Amino acid sequence: MQKHRARVVTAALLVVALAALGLAGSAQAKLTGAFTRFANCPYKNTEVKKCIYSVTESGEVVLGAKKVPIEKPVTLQGGLGPVSEETEFSKFFAATNGITLSKAPQNVPGGLLGIVPEASSPFLVKALIKFFLENSITGVNSTLELAKPATAIEVSEFHLAGEEQVAMKLPVKVHLENPFLGKNCYVGSESSPINWNLTTGTTAPPAPNTPISGAGGEGTFLEGGRIIELKNNKLVDNAWSAPSPTGCGGIISFLVTPIIKAQLGTTTAGHNTAILKGTVSTTSSIAVKKNDEANP
Repeated sequence: MQKHRARVVTAALLVVALAALGLAGSAQAKLTGAFTRFANCPYKNTEVKKCIYSVTESGEVVLGAKKVPIEKPVTLQGGLGPVSEETEFSKFFAATNGITLSKAPQNVPGGLLGIVPEASSPFLVKALIKFFLENSITGVNSTLELAKPATAIEVSEFHLAGEEQVAMKLPVKVHLENPFLGKNCYVGSESSPINWNLTTGTTAPPAPNTPISGAGGEGTFLEGGRIIELKNNKLVDNAWSAPSPTGCGGIISFLVTPIIKAQLGTTTAGHNTAILKGTVSTTSSIAVKKNDEANP
């Protein structure tokens, strides 16, 4: 009952905030204060009604047999169109600097060989494995990238705050980077993306995965109520599938790609997980414009 009440209160705060956000002015100059985070929102586009800035600060992505902790922040930013009455989702608009989803290489534990020590292993064993298997030669980075144009992203602010249904639809691909893997080793592509249906509610994945829950976070207001910030937000999805890796190894891809595929193991639905923990900020495009023109 207490958790349900918290969801209702958070959702109500969001509705009030969104109503208040429309009472601003218009713009052109530089942003100040908490508005600076929306500098790359296309707020001058009349189709854009909201700006969103979401930073994933921790979490993990499990792809088959590989678990990659999120240790470097990943930013999703851009604009949102009007909310569709039919779907409750908003159309997404790309960031003006071209970086809608930032590329933050994450270290893959165990590197190329995939040897990961047990959690109970002595510190020296862990340090030696990391030194020999996760260096500039044997180490592997995993970088999350958009698999389709930004317009393929969909966001529901009400589902996000209300902890129910899908809050964000995000088509991605995973870039595996290592000197031996070449420049085009990917899991997922524009024609065959990994489709994340992220929720702050509870998932219903196929076996062997079991349900996990996200969190809308704690809503706070900034800049006189014109910005709403959801801290400790947690978006999850463990019902997605991933295609086989492609392009690994350059001219010897026919040899290397099968090895990477074997290391990943089964990547069908029920064997993968995405947990994104961070902070989501939203405001109206009108509020950003007003802040912009107020600071020439």
